[in-house]
Amino acid sequence: MTARRALAGTIATGLLATAAALLPVQSAGASGAGELPFGSATTVGLHNTYDPAAFGYLAQGLDTGTGMIELDAWTDTVTKEWKVSHSNPLGNANNCVTASTPAQLYTGGANKNLETCLDDVRVWLGAHPGAGPLVVKLELKAGFAANRGMGPAQLDSLIAGHLGSAVLRPADLLAKPGGGSYANADEAVRAGNWPTRAALAGRVLVYVIPGSLEEGNPFDTLPTDVEYGRHLRDLAAAGRIGDAQVFPAVHGAAAGDPRTKYAETAIRPWFVVFDGDAAAYLGGIDTAWYDSRHYLLTMTDAQNVAPAISATDPTADQARGRTEQLARAHASIVSSDWRGLPAVQSLALPRG
Repeated sequence: MTARRALAGTIATGLLATAAALLPVQSAGASGAGELPFGSATTVGLHNTYDPAAFGYLAQGLDTGTGMIELDAWTDTVTKEWKVSHSNPLGNANNCVTASTPAQLYTGGANKNLETCLDDVRVWLGAHPGAGPLVVKLELKAGFAANRGMGPAQLDSLIAGHLGSAVLRPADLLAKPGGGSYANADEAVRAGNWPTRAALAGRVLVYVIPGSLEEGNPFDTLPTDVEYGRHLRDLAAAGRIGDAQVFPAVHGAAAGDPRTKYAETAIRPWFVVFDGDAAAYLGGIDTAWYDSRHYLLTMTDAQNVAPAISATDPTADQARGRTEQLARAHASIVSSDWRGLPAVQSLALPRG
């Protein structure tokens, strides 16, 4: 009986891997967009990709060819672990497994910490070197807890330790092709310094947004975006910008320059990623402003733009049409829960 179970498990794992291999995987040159600068393309992203209800394994979400995955993380200040879950701050509830080889991505126990989720991403990319670039959207549900040893520096260390040279860091964006460096992210992006998608094959850009439960968290000293913005400012002043692994995002659709909400003007130039509701952006906001400056713009809940379509199961034509609509509206990433449409998830279109 034990041998029979083991054989069944082996067959099941093989079938999973075979099925995954048949799904489209977005390449850096998908849809002929390889020579586009990263900031001049529109791709599709998956909301809450870590959710076991969405995919049995995180790698299956990556197999769709998506341009973005989303992870929710909590700072467990007792154990000093970054837990990945939607609603449990003290435990893991996710589809990440302990994989050191591609085959192991589709087997084994799940519910692991953030570092294991990042390991899964690294192993998957190693098996798909032409894929990407991939964006990892990280929501810190209750914010940082720097006063308890879980702040931006610790997150940088964790990401560097588990994604390594795959990370597209702020310092990489600042580096001028002919030598020297731009002073900040805004200056680099407005100068058109994004590498092409082809040059970023196998690479990962991580951006962080404030969490939905930050307010009232006794261990959170600052909003996530402000805290990481200050971190970048201070690292740059100290000549250590290379330590940073993350781009902070301005969260929430707003007219004009949303960075004016930050009273500290010195942190504003470190924000070149923006994230907000798609319907709000299309409700009268000048989204061409983002595109003309080469800022990244994630439009979430793409299904809610009128006329609304299914959040999870639209037809392929509906999802592609919505993606094309938001690409024309200058989105960099069109985010949804369209889990069963790899042909849409793997799209890479010219932006604007």
